[in-house]
Amino acid sequence: MGLFTGKKGIVLGVANDFSIAWAITRKLLDEGAEVGFTHLPGDKMERRVRKLAEPIGAKLITSCDVQKDEDVARVFEEAGATYGSIDFVLHSIAFAPLEDLKKSFVDSSREGFKTAMDISVYSLAIVAHHAAKVMPNGGSIATLTYYGGEKVVPGYNLMGVCKAALDASVKYLAYDLGPKKIRVNAVSAGYVKTLASSAVGDSDKLAGLYEAVSPLGRAIDREEVGSAGMFLLSDLSSGITGEIMHVDCGYNAMGSPGRALEAAKG
Repeated sequence: MGLFTGKKGIVLGVANDFSIAWAITRKLLDEGAEVGFTHLPGDKMERRVRKLAEPIGAKLITSCDVQKDEDVARVFEEAGATYGSIDFVLHSIAFAPLEDLKKSFVDSSREGFKTAMDISVYSLAIVAHHAAKVMPNGGSIATLTYYGGEKVVPGYNLMGVCKAALDASVKYLAYDLGPKKIRVNAVSAGYVKTLASSAVGDSDKLAGLYEAVSPLGRAIDREEVGSAGMFLLSDLSSGITGEIMHVDCGYNAMGSPGRALEAAKG
């Protein structure tokens, strides 16, 4: 028996087989989980998700527009009808208009800000609200964040501000849903090359930065962040809620370039 034998859940936001959400999903499946999926509206995104979800026998594959309350409600009504109840939710949804993401934050537009915050932050709140209705026995909700919400990462711009709000949302949702025995946490992954990270300025330089500065002297791989996400969604983390778990080889712990500075001096 695996850690998730008999457990069912929903993954929102898988983009392709290189995404962090899929790395976590693979770990869930390896431990016996039954997983349903949502995808962005549109045939192209549906095909992408079905390509991954159908081979594993997913019973629920449905579109979800997180900017529409009624659509999020429908998704979890379908989840209840399909599975009876669910035990976990993985939220992997973030978006900012490209023209705003590529600008310095001070130059971002009001509409771009509203759109980015709505999709990247409020979506977690509305998902948690409706997911709780089909989690009568409690469970776990996890989302994906990034260190750019804690400290300035040039090129992350508007999305960094959104991740800061997401991190705060995790803590408030953990408090709100605690009485229902629902835990809410976030995984803050170090640099992994994904479709999302490619939109960040100078993203290709980040891997080298992590290798130079992190205590472990390397960047992470998808397997590591997949295992961490699976852990937060499992009963092994039953005493953990409201946490931002960094999976970045210790990069976030550094207050200076560390050994990279020593190497530069040498």
